[in-house]
Amino acid sequence: MLKDIHQLCSQKFLQLCKSNSHVNTKTKANWRTRLTNHYSTQATYHNIFDRNAKRLQKERAARNPDVKLYDYLKEEVGFRLADRILDIKREFGNAADIGCSRGFLSKHIMAESVQHLTLCDTSPTMLAQAQGTPGLKMTRLEVDEEQLDFPDSSLDLVISSLSLHWVNDLPSCFSRVIKSLKPDGVFIASLFGGDTLYELRSSLQLAEIERKGGIAPHISPFAQIRDIGALLNRAGFTMLTIDTDEIVVGFPTMFELMWDLKGMAENNAAFNRPAHISRQTLLAASAIYKELYAKDDGVTGTFQIIYFVGWKPGPNQPKPLERGSGNISLKDLGKIIETGGQKQHVDVEVLGRICPAKVSNTYLKASLLSRKFFLNINKKISH
Repeated sequence: MLKDIHQLCSQKFLQLCKSNSHVNTKTKANWRTRLTNHYSTQATYHNIFDRNAKRLQKERAARNPDVKLYDYLKEEVGFRLADRILDIKREFGNAADIGCSRGFLSKHIMAESVQHLTLCDTSPTMLAQAQGTPGLKMTRLEVDEEQLDFPDSSLDLVISSLSLHWVNDLPSCFSRVIKSLKPDGVFIASLFGGDTLYELRSSLQLAEIERKGGIAPHISPFAQIRDIGALLNRAGFTMLTIDTDEIVVGFPTMFELMWDLKGMAENNAAFNRPAHISRQTLLAASAIYKELYAKDDGVTGTFQIIYFVGWKPGPNQPKPLERGSGNISLKDLGKIIETGGQKQHVDVEVLGRICPAKVSNTYLKASLLSRKFFLNINKKISH
């Protein structure tokens, strides 16, 4: 509707231009070009983060002689994510680590699980510092996470640890990942969630409102867990598993937290970040931080980590039953347990397939048997 109105107004303007002799042919051609391209040159996303600034920040952090002092958070998240990879009892031929940083994932990937691992990062210094386990074949590739160019259906596994939250166009990144995966390939990653550093964000905002009368974006925006699930579904991933974890770290003051963020290369890289922040604002923010979030002679900083696992559709993957095909009601579960017999085993198998939560049949059987035990105990007590 708005497009039709715009075109109608444009036609009226061109007719007016034809009637006016002072409007030359070049002006008319330029106007027609603007009208033609008005709806075709709009970007589908906006660049929020300065990728070149982030690359320089990572290079600076990697060349710091004390870089290992700031690896504690990414080491912990890399270990937890590697544990999720080892839970998949499968040997992967080709794998890629997107945004590998200093090898916080590759040092936990065993050669028995992955035959060949490609490390990808924008920082050549961090790529050189990344190491793997004995026997693991690795290839280092200096490439931006937003410009992945793997051949279609060439990877069995794609992993990423605390890197994707700096990507401007996540839908396009996820689309490239699923194209590069083979059927039944898996994408496992972690990134910072929306509640990360909420203490620092609120303290800086309150301090700037008090000192400047407004706020500036000192903390980069982070994605919410619901947004990650929607983007993965949009890209075509199936059998999604998404969960969050919070890591709370203690610091003497707010300034040690900010110094550690710089050492991790996790300082702000948004285009609209302010060039500097005044000393008065920093001192006020530190006082507010200590007043609101003090604990054990210091302050705390919260890091929300989003973990997700997504699979590319494949012919051998389990398919959900058609809607309405279930013949057992959960309200009859107690009666089925009391009757026991062969019917209980069959019902458990069916229930394991129709249960909306992804719970294994073994766990479900154990739960049912434990409930049957307590039902028998209650019967004896009532008698």
